[in-house]
Order: sequence, then C-alpha cells, then structure tokens
Amino acid sequence: MKVKNNYDECLTNLACSIRKYFGLEYHHKSIDYIDKILEEKQPNNVIIMLFDGMGSRILDRTLEKDSFFRKNQYKEITTVFPATTTAATTSIRTGLNPVEHGWLGWNTYIKPIDKTITLFLNCEKGKEEVCPEFLDVKNKLVNTTIVDEIENAGIYHAKEFFPFKTGNAFVYSNLDNMFDLVMEETKIPGKKYLYAYNDEPDHTMHDYGADSEIVKNLIKERDIKVANFCKNLKNSLVIIVADHGHIKVDNIFLNDYPELLDMLERTTSIEERAVSFKVKKEYLNVFASKFNELFGNDFKIYNKSEILESKIFGDGTPNELFDAAIGDFIAIANSNKCLITDGDEVLFSHHAGYTDDEVFVPLIIVDKTEN
Repeated sequence: MKVKNNYDECLTNLACSIRKYFGLEYHHKSIDYIDKILEEKQPNNVIIMLFDGMGSRILDRTLEKDSFFRKNQYKEITTVFPATTTAATTSIRTGLNPVEHGWLGWNTYIKPIDKTITLFLNCEKGKEEVCPEFLDVKNKLVNTTIVDEIENAGIYHAKEFFPFKTGNAFVYSNLDNMFDLVMEETKIPGKKYLYAYNDEPDHTMHDYGADSEIVKNLIKERDIKVANFCKNLKNSLVIIVADHGHIKVDNIFLNDYPELLDMLERTTSIEERAVSFKVKKEYLNVFASKFNELFGNDFKIYNKSEILESKIFGDGTPNELFDAAIGDFIAIANSNKCLITDGDEVLFSHHAGYTDDEVFVPLIIVDKTEN
C-alpha cells in the first residue's frame, strides 16, 4: 500500500512543535521550520486557526495568488488518515496519531460495548439519543488535549475556541466573535497557546460542494477577516490550517447489494470513503474478491494485516480500542464514490478518501512578532 500521508510533516507533527515550544513531552517528530521560527521569535502568543474542510487544492482554485492565505502559505502538508475531522482535529489537539488516540472516524466501533458510535455525538450510529454505555468507556480513547496539559502544568496559559460547547473551551457565536475572543486572550501577559476551530467551510461544503459560489464566498470571507485580525496582533505567530479537503461524491447504497451486505457481521464504520468491514468468518476468504468485483474501480480494499503493516493510521502504541475498530478490511476511495449503509448521512460532498483534494491541507504562517 502506498501511504500518502506524510507522518513526518502532518497535523500531528505540527502539534508536536507546539508541545515542544510549551515544554511538553512529544512522541513524534516536530516540524523543524516551525521549531526554528518559534525558537528564534519566541512569540508570546502561538495561535492555530483551523478552518474545517479548507484543503489546499481548494484554496488554489478559489483564491487569487495575491490573497492573504495564498501569499502566506508556507507550503502544503498532509492531514492524517482518514482525512476527516474526528481523526484530524484530535491529532492536532493532542500531538498523537489516530492509531494512538483512537478517534478514527465519524462512526467508530467500540468493542467493550459492541456498538458503532458516532463519537462526537456520543450516540450509536443512526440514533439520536446519547449512549450511556459509551460514556462509561469513553476514557479508553485519548481525551486530554495540549491545552489541558499546558493548563495543568501551570507555567503557561492555553485556551480553545469552538462554535459549540466542548470541555472548557470558549464558545463563540459567530466568526467575528471568534476573532474578538482570541484577540482579547492575546492581550493577557505571558506566553500562551490559543487554538481556534471553525466548522466552515466544511458544513456548507457537505451540502453544496467545495467549488460552489457559496463556499467560495465563505473562504474569501475568512481570507479577508484573518488578514484584518492579523493586522492588529503583536508578539504573535499565527498558523492557519485545515483538517482535510473535500470532493463532490456519488453515493452507493450497500442495501442495493445484499450479496455483500449479508457477509457482514455488523454495520460499516469509520467513514463512507474509508469504510471498515467486519466480515462473518465463513466469508473472510471471498469478501475481498466480491468487493473488487462490485467496486474495484472506485475503492482499494486492504485486509487487516496490510493496514497494520502500512501504518496508514500513523505509528505509535495502538490505542486499546484500535485493533477491533479497524475490522477485517478497509476500503479506501480513490474516485468520487461513497459507500452508504443505514445510519450514514447522504451528502453532496464528502472527504476521508484518498484523492489529493482531500488529503492535502495548507500550512499558512503569519509572523507578527516584529511589531
């Protein structure tokens, strides 16, 4: 298997540079040029802003070369696998790879309770109510963030900003309010880390596609507002990234293929473009060939041994839930197809596959330490 993700220069490694600068242990390579800037400039404020879904290839198609984002893009890097918010934002918030933190995808199989869970919603796949059994075992996944660790160490200050309630993060009401809250924190004396997450343009991309006018306007709005925000910063380093990109998709419904669906022991999991299958024992030897017969033009399917050997989820000590969560096979999309089963969302545009539009993200660096 050819692994596109560069686990020496991905979101995990960026997070390790943050960990290094704030005196925390880190378990993967940091990014040398980020380390160099931090060491030389010694900013009081290190700010990461993550715009969900804003992949680098999408930026190239949307913004002019003299736009703020493109002028300040240092390079493009890769996200982790799979290219999805659950895995990627957890990696940048922890400095761990998906194999380690266990937040593999939107829907992840949790062996101790024998259920597939929509992790960010704490509910069983396809259901709306919170699953109390999951809450009892959620601590088996990594939940402690870089911000938590900085705050617990008591030497420096750290804060997160989200458009919804999560942990001890500030909750902002709109994009302008996000910038205002971050700016206020930068005025507090001392060295600090600030992480701001914004759920656009991803939220709108799912309904309209990455190249729609409404999405282009969202990206252009962020380009202008980040530029204005940075004008007023002092003694700060701002890093703008995305968790993944997007691609317009065609949906394949597995209920239309009962000969394949009947081979499964449980529902599919992880993502609709990075699909985990747990197969009944009697079909283990024939499942891959049947899958390839049906979908081989659009997906590459790998057995568990190939997945483990490739380290596509990154290296490190596997989370105790990881082995069961990946199932017997994972099919990874290399075209524009999604595989949908009961409980999955039917979306116009998606991610988590292995196209360049999904895997590559911008690394935008704005140095505001000189004024």
